[in-house]
Amino acid sequence: QVQLVESGGGLVQAGGSLRLSCAASGRTFSSYAMGWFRQVPGKEREFVAAINRSGGSTYYQDSVKGRFTISRDNAKNTASLRMNSLKPEDTAVYYCAARSYGDYNIYIRSYDYDYWGQGTQVTVSS
Repeated sequence: QVQLVESGGGLVQAGGSLRLSCAASGRTFSSYAMGWFRQVPGKEREFVAAINRSGGSTYYQDSVKGRFTISRDNAKNTASLRMNSLKPEDTAVYYCAARSYGDYNIYIRSYDYDYWGQGTQVTVSS
């Protein structure tokens, strides 16, 4: 069983920055592919960023490229999402996700992941 706990959300003005963290339980964090997704009420959960198990490969949704950076620290069992130049349209509940089986690929679809955190709210005011 893998438990994921997000932190770091909050209210920020447009143009500001936030850093989300995802703390994972388990002794095999280095074998998990990780991803960040977000969801606004009434819409489907959407992919934001992903990183493979080693941290050597990353992938981003087009709207966040150049503004967001996903990273991981396998020694600390954490994944992070650094968000710069935030826009009001980035407002959402952000979820981290773990895929506990597989390979060194990255995954961008929600059904590729088998564990999810509880989510953290990010609100960007204009």
